[in-house]
Amino acid sequence: MSASLAFVFPGQGSQSVGMLAELAQQQPLIQHTFSEASDALGYDLWALTQQGPEESLNQTDKTQPAILTASVALWRLWQAEAAVQPAFVAGHSLGEYSALVAAGSLTLADAVRLVERRGQLMQQAVPAGQGGMAAILGLEDADVLAACAEAEQGEVVSAVNFNAPGQVVIAGAASAVARAIEACRARGAKRAMALPVSVPSHCALMRPAAEQFAASIEALNWQMPSIALVQNVSAAVPADLEGLKRDLLAQLYSPVRWVETVQCLAGQGVTELVECGPGKVLSGLNKRCVKGVNTHNLETPDAFAAARAALL
Repeated sequence: MSASLAFVFPGQGSQSVGMLAELAQQQPLIQHTFSEASDALGYDLWALTQQGPEESLNQTDKTQPAILTASVALWRLWQAEAAVQPAFVAGHSLGEYSALVAAGSLTLADAVRLVERRGQLMQQAVPAGQGGMAAILGLEDADVLAACAEAEQGEVVSAVNFNAPGQVVIAGAASAVARAIEACRARGAKRAMALPVSVPSHCALMRPAAEQFAASIEALNWQMPSIALVQNVSAAVPADLEGLKRDLLAQLYSPVRWVETVQCLAGQGVTELVECGPGKVLSGLNKRCVKGVNTHNLETPDAFAAARAALL
C-alpha cells in the first residue's frame, strides 16, 4: 500500500456513449465486469454504454449503474495490472458508491441495484421540469450562499457541490435556481449557467428520496471498508458502519464537500490522486483544490499506462 496514493471515483456527468471502448478491446476484464452488472440489473448495460441512445444513458437510473460499473471495471483492471494499493478512496456523489465497492464494503451486484434504486427515487422526488441545477464560477462560497438565501423566497435553492475554489453548483426548485443565477451574476460571477439535468441533487428536495432509500441501504450486507474512505457529507473517514450508512443516506440531500475531501486527503499525506472512472472531470478539480498533488486518470489505454508507469 502506498500512503501517498488515493483513488477518487467520479459522479454523474462523466458518462458518454462509447466510454471505455478502447480499453475493452484490449482488456476482457472490462466487459466481464459489465456482464456481472448486467446480470444483476436484468438488461445489457454494456450495449447501452456503447450504443446508447444517449437519452437513455443520461436517465439518472441508467447513468448511475453505468458510471459505477465503468469505475469498478477500471479498479479491477488496476488490481490485475498494478501492484500498488491506495491508502485512501473517495468518490464524488455517486462515486462514493464506486469507492465502497473498491474498498470491499459492497459487492458490485448489490451496488448497481442500489444506485439504480437511488436514481429512480431521485427522479421520482421532483417531477421533471420542476427542479434545476446551475454551475456558478468565479464567486467566493459565501457569496453563492448569500445569493441562494436571497433567491429562496419560500422555495428551495442551496449550494450543493463545493467542487473547487470558485466553482460551486447550486440546486433546487427551477424558479428559485433561475433567481439565484441572476443574484450570482449581480454579485460578479464570471459564469452562472443552468445545467442540463432533471434532478436537483443534494438539496432539501431530495429528503423524500432519502426516507425511501433508507430501507434499500438497510437491506444489504455491508462490510467496513478495507481501505480508508473519505465521505462526501463529513469530508472525513467514518468511525463505524452505522456512521457510514447514515452519511450515505444524508448525502442525497446534503452538499458534496469535494474541496474539503481533497484537502483531507492531502492532509493525510496523499500526493498522488488517480481518477478511477470515465472522463477527467475530477482530475481538473483536484488540481485546483490543493497545490502540489499529482493527478492521473485511467480512461484510455495510454492514460492507464502512464499512471502505472508514474506510480509503480
